[in-house]
Amino acid sequence: MKVLLLGGTGEARELADLLLSMGVEVVSSLAGRTSEALQPAGQVRSGGFGGAEGLSAWLSEHPVDAVVDATHPFAATITANAVTATRAAGVPHLILRRPGWTPEPGDVWHWTDTAGAAAAVLPTLGNRVFLTIGRQGLQVFATTGLWTLARCVEPPEPRPTWCELLFDRGPYDVAGELSVLREHRIDVLVTKDSGGPQTSAKLVAARQLGVPVVLIRRPPLPDGAEAVNSVDRVVEWVKARR
Repeated sequence: MKVLLLGGTGEARELADLLLSMGVEVVSSLAGRTSEALQPAGQVRSGGFGGAEGLSAWLSEHPVDAVVDATHPFAATITANAVTATRAAGVPHLILRRPGWTPEPGDVWHWTDTAGAAAAVLPTLGNRVFLTIGRQGLQVFATTGLWTLARCVEPPEPRPTWCELLFDRGPYDVAGELSVLREHRIDVLVTKDSGGPQTSAKLVAARQLGVPVVLIRRPPLPDGAEAVNSVDRVVEWVKARR
């Protein structure tokens, strides 16, 4: 059996290991946006497909038995393209989406649907902002007029001059996140509802310090798409198709 695994997440790397151990041939596809991305086991291709049509063409040239989308919960474009392409090709397709975060006692969370809505609410919540949304989409926060620290794995292009940049890669721990919030006197945190443990320490730190958090909701999955929320359930789905 051969599976195309749309990856770039910790779950995708774990899944590649498990499928290979089962004797499944795995081709992991990475978007190529991060120059030093962690590499999964097995075959790896890097770079986009060129939209749904490009992915359809790739599937015609490189037949696979199934496609598993284990990309980031906010990678809405590749997910939509994968749904379109696999339906056209008649290839079984499954989306893996880790559960989102849920508030705990002491959390002060403000949910928004978009980054623009998050930027609009910030002036009512604080004066010193910590952006943890990655390097894409930063520009929408440029007009808030607030002091801003933005954490990225690599420098944005073009490099913004309206905020300070902090280069770091998860996983993060609570002690480190508390240090960042205290050192920069952060009084409001902005993040996406990515879910998972690798970047959740900032939420614990914000809770401990009483810092409000603005969370951007995930984009909805395409209509009719099949999705599961754990690596184990993906493995079961693959086994059922061998």
